[in-house]
Amino acid sequence: MLNFAKKRKRFFIISGLVILAGIISLSVAQLKLGIDFEGGYTMTINFEETVEQTELRDTLLGMGYDNAVIQQASNPETDEQYYLLKFKLQDDIDPDQEIAAVKSTITVENGDYEVISDNFVSGSVASRMVRNAGFAVLAAVIGILLYITWAFRKLPKPFHYGVCALVALVHDMLIMIGIFSILGWAANIEVNSMFIIAALTILGYSVNDTIVVFDRIRENLLKGEGKSFAETVNISINESLGRSLATSVTTLLVLLALYLFGGATIQTFVLALIIGVISGTYSSIFIASQVLVSWEEGTFGRIYGRVKGFFSKGKPVTIGEEDQQA
Repeated sequence: MLNFAKKRKRFFIISGLVILAGIISLSVAQLKLGIDFEGGYTMTINFEETVEQTELRDTLLGMGYDNAVIQQASNPETDEQYYLLKFKLQDDIDPDQEIAAVKSTITVENGDYEVISDNFVSGSVASRMVRNAGFAVLAAVIGILLYITWAFRKLPKPFHYGVCALVALVHDMLIMIGIFSILGWAANIEVNSMFIIAALTILGYSVNDTIVVFDRIRENLLKGEGKSFAETVNISINESLGRSLATSVTTLLVLLALYLFGGATIQTFVLALIIGVISGTYSSIFIASQVLVSWEEGTFGRIYGRVKGFFSKGKPVTIGEEDQQA
């Protein structure tokens, strides 16, 4: 049986290094925001003749709109095909002239079309979207904390389980945001509104995986077999490990297929899900449960006491062997 609790300090260090790299990237380059957050122009068009999505993308690429978003939709009643185009406007060109040039080029390259709707996405709308997304995430986090605390109310200190689940969620969000910050300057990958949807999806996936492990811990604690808390957590993780890995691997296979063959429109969304699933699986086993063990054994309290003593007395901090195990 694998002893995860004994090696939890290594897991904390690994996560800390990955999160630190992301924070450094965010402080230097931040996130590369798409038009959903920075503003731009969108239009929905309907071609008279059949036009492939790749052809339309090549046209926009030829005009320098490397990060243009092209989404295809259809009217089920008439079978008409529509394209939703989103792209940033250049700062040094008059917007009306730029849009007229884009429309003219599309006509020349891809044929005649009808503009169903078009509009500007202003910076104020984008900032409101960011604020609303933040409220959505905050509401989800509060709901998760309350639910887990209530679900584990029969155990001592049920609030600890809710807080540890939130620590895992924060861990997953920091890793996903940090990696996208790195990918922004390394691979020119932008963050759009689909990233927010992916983040909320990962919140649900990660907390579900964490609850599976916590539920097994609860079952083993209620058996009252006389084992220490760390031993009970260790047994519970080993018992649920196969289920967690099987779920994650099958999910990743589907996401990988979508990333490779689903088209450029959903690649950023799927990539965020892939990162989130990997991080969520890791955090449910190596972060949430191990933080719970450290909290239960008083490791954080001892470290806090020693750090507080250092600042109050100016003496060196020496962490004992019991803290080295954390």
